[in-house]
Amino acid sequence: MKFGIVVNEGPYQHQAADSAYLFCKAAIGKGHEIWRVFFYHDGVNNATKLTEPPQDDRNIVNRWSRLAQEHGVDLVVCVAAALRRGIREENLAQGFRISGLGQLAEAGIQTDRMITFGD
Repeated sequence: MKFGIVVNEGPYQHQAADSAYLFCKAAIGKGHEIWRVFFYHDGVNNATKLTEPPQDDRNIVNRWSRLAQEHGVDLVVCVAAALRRGIREENLAQGFRISGLGQLAEAGIQTDRMITFGD
């Protein structure tokens, strides 16, 4: 099965980013495809390389980057939501790219299921 994922919450304010990541890992482990992860609203904060969690905490941004690198997952950040939060192309962590809502619509067309994490 081919999944599209939407993440609407930031990496440390809510469980949504962790749940989305763990879902992606489990789905890939079962042989499914994560076609695209679209970061929207506060979810765009998952994409900034400016995040520096304490050493004893998980680094959610790095987790997403590794997922993209190891499994070819397309990590798309909503341009309007990103700019509202001061996130620009030069602030993106490895594996993320900025694009528009058309990428979200395309994911809905190209995938078997769209799953949203966060409000």
